Amino acid sequence: MMNNEAFSFDKSVYVFEIDDVLYPKRDYLLQVYYLFSNFVEYTEGRSLATEILGFMKETFEAVGEHAVLPKTIVHFELTEGYLENFERLKANAHLPLKLILKDDIKTLLLSLFEKGKNVGILTDGNPVKQLNKLKHIDWQELSRFLPLLKVFFIRELEFRNINPIDYLVGEYHVPADEIQIIAGNESGF
Repeated sequence: MMNNEAFSFDKSVYVFEIDDVLYPKRDYLLQVYYLFSNFVEYTEGRSLATEILGFMKETFEAVGEHAVLPKTIVHFELTEGYLENFERLKANAHLPLKLILKDDIKTLLLSLFEKGKNVGILTDGNPVKQLNKLKHIDWQELSRFLPLLKVFFIRELEFRNINPIDYLVGEYHVPADEIQIIAGNESGF
């Protein structure tokens, strides 16, 4: 994502998106697909998990996340009731494996904390799902800094008609130009 040597540490506040910034979003989705495929196998009473997981992974890689569940439901002739189960699982999944921070992000976060910078998470998407992802990250040596990490949810702020950047300005008591946002390609900010 970024080279720390080329990264400017001249801002007061650094806020990060979660997906495809802290860790590859694919890592989360593949685990959700694994859990979902096993749920379907158990519910249907048929040996389907391996085939469903393979299909979901191939569909994700070929077409993208948005098409995975609809295509899976059609391909395996599942009922529409699985839509709700999948969305609930996607938001509340207890992942079998920890999400691993990208090495460059881990190094960057350590540098920011060690330099005394304010670090936060500003994330878009379902707040329950995004918080669940944060709970499953293996923070490793960053664990000691977690009490300093503030989390902000764009959807909650917008629901309250609050501009996320304006909120950060007030929260950290800095001008907007002192805030650096590190976001992924699909980020909403």
